[in-house]
Amino acid sequence: MTHAGVDARPFGSTFYYGWVIVGVAALAMVGTLPGRTQGLGLVTEPLLRDLGVDRVRFAQINLVATLAGSVFCFGIGGLVDRRGSRVVVTALALLLGGVVLAMSRVQGAAMLLVLITLTRGLGQSALSVVSLAMPGKWFRRRLTWAMGLYALAMSIGFMIAFPLVGAVVLARGWRAAWAGIGIALVVGLAPVAWLLVRSEPEANAELESLDASAPGDTSRDATLGAALRSPAFWVFGLAAALYGLVASGIGLFNESILAERGFAPGIYYNALAVTAITGLAGNFIAGAWADRGSLRRVLVAALLLLTGALAALPHVTTPAHVMAQAVAMGVAGGFVMVVFFSFWGRAYGPTHLGRIQGVAQALTVFASALGPLLLAWCAQATGSYAIAFYALAVVLAGLAGTALVVPVPAGAEGAAIC
Repeated sequence: MTHAGVDARPFGSTFYYGWVIVGVAALAMVGTLPGRTQGLGLVTEPLLRDLGVDRVRFAQINLVATLAGSVFCFGIGGLVDRRGSRVVVTALALLLGGVVLAMSRVQGAAMLLVLITLTRGLGQSALSVVSLAMPGKWFRRRLTWAMGLYALAMSIGFMIAFPLVGAVVLARGWRAAWAGIGIALVVGLAPVAWLLVRSEPEANAELESLDASAPGDTSRDATLGAALRSPAFWVFGLAAALYGLVASGIGLFNESILAERGFAPGIYYNALAVTAITGLAGNFIAGAWADRGSLRRVLVAALLLLTGALAALPHVTTPAHVMAQAVAMGVAGGFVMVVFFSFWGRAYGPTHLGRIQGVAQALTVFASALGPLLLAWCAQATGSYAIAFYALAVVLAGLAGTALVVPVPAGAEGAAIC
């Protein structure tokens, strides 16, 4: 059986092509870099100097662009459900690459707003939704393992991309770095997606008969409306969104947060490395735990770790304290990542997964836009970030308690079924 001229059979009797889809999906998520806060942060300082834009105006541009870009989460999931991942991810890679190339030539603040909005919408929102949905379309019984591997590959990809782009910025300037990313999306990601992304297994009876992970009966799969009426959707979605709010706020102001506690910038960079490494460990642990266990328990553990990490942050006084707090944030982030990637497919099935994950992704994008603003307001009003951390810790603890008792679909409560 073929799809658009491509043989859709596995390589050999035991190889499942879904693992290739996991790799391409992770690569697609790395391709969202120019639409993410961390990616934009790589070029923020030289961009501001080049265009003569002050920080307040740039912060306003970023907020408006992120909120407007979140709208791109809606509709893209339905397009994936109807047309398949191959066409959509290829088109998005081409569009995002073109926008990034255009941004490398931007001259004014007005056009900068338009182009950052498009990178947020096409990258952080739309391409992220497609990337997250791709493994969920191929896996059921081994979804948590697949998403654990996806999270690992994605994290390694970002760990390679960030210093590489940063080195180009230092050596050749932000415009050359941004143009390079645009070219990589157009001549790299788009062709790879077109050549390697294949039909979902539910459209391929031969794959269903050859691999135990292929979906079987989809009659119980939830529609978007049914998912939105499920309390578990909002508990798991808000938990991921709150983590995004915390991560974006601390990520943008972490140097300032630690300076408030009397630490030099070097501690900040060390803490970033510790968080990244322990995040990978969290991916491994959560993937193994959730494969035969309850995603509810993984989420509760993550929320309790985050609660403790935030409550402790205003009290760190030694480098060891900072590193311990970074470990807790990293492991919790790894847990949340695997839960967010796995829950929707296990709980609601693959049939309408694109639409469901689109709404979930919109929640996280919206929250990540608010995180830095909330911390900045708190610091300005009280002279410290501490009140914000205490308040967020209380909210996270309450959400952990809610997660313990909320009804959860059977597929996410234990081992997923075929």
